Amino acid sequence: MSPTTNRSLLAIPNADPVVKAAVLAEALPYMRRYAGHTLVVKYGGHAMGDAAGGDSFARDVVLLKQVGINPIVVHGGGPQIAHMLQRLGIKTRIVDGLRVTDRETMEVVEMVLAGTINKQLVSAINAEGGCAIGLTGKDGGLIEARKLVRIRFEAGVRTEIDLGFVGEPQRIAAKVLDTFRQSDIIPVIAPIGVGSQGETYNINADTVAGAVAAAVKATRLLLLTDVAGVLDADKNLISELTAATARRLIAEGVINGGMIPKIETCLEAVDGGVDAAVIVDGRVPHAILLELFTEGAGTLIRAG
Repeated sequence: MSPTTNRSLLAIPNADPVVKAAVLAEALPYMRRYAGHTLVVKYGGHAMGDAAGGDSFARDVVLLKQVGINPIVVHGGGPQIAHMLQRLGIKTRIVDGLRVTDRETMEVVEMVLAGTINKQLVSAINAEGGCAIGLTGKDGGLIEARKLVRIRFEAGVRTEIDLGFVGEPQRIAAKVLDTFRQSDIIPVIAPIGVGSQGETYNINADTVAGAVAAAVKATRLLLLTDVAGVLDADKNLISELTAATARRLIAEGVINGGMIPKIETCLEAVDGGVDAAVIVDGRVPHAILLELFTEGAGTLIRAG
């Protein structure tokens, strides 16, 4: 049965009960494969803005927990942050895809990520029968961060670009997340880190998800975003890649633009001990279930 067939069935609440039962029976081997394992799911800001995908996300996360899988959610919020900054009249400067974050901007970033989006996701999961708790890197020292500095070389001159309070994970306190593993609690993490002097850092959500996945030795890292996955030179979806092939496609320019940092996050996670990382379209209803409980719906990257 193809992913397209499953997607249609899952999206039709009044499907024939016999057909529904057949779908569940076919999903059983996949459920057994992941039972007892940890999965890290990164929910992207653009995917969150799509009603079709967003309506099913919380329900799917609760289902994972109910069938014995241990989901950890990391969320982004770039579009929502940009919208709030615009409303407040705060100008934004983007360098290499990263928001230059001064102290005033950092306050807005933390307000949107930890105070709005995080609580909305927690509420949505709880409304579907789950037990979610919202966290940031400040809680239990979960994400120890350091300042991220971009280096550019122009005409042979090396220049450091100060991005302000933009950071990168230095250490993930895996023990904090281990406390939830044998419980009913689903952790929902906002990508905010804390520095050695207590300073607050804005961190790319993909990077946080990859670091968390490596720290907890997750079986899967799922990056839910607003693209179908990795495309080949003919714009066809590539269902599976080895790490070596992914690096070659980057060097050849087949993988380019905004897909490169996502692939790099996947490669770092796989290098860090994650069994496989997947880039999947989070706008599709039940994208998580399609990826895990069928033949797959995005691009899977393994070591090798």
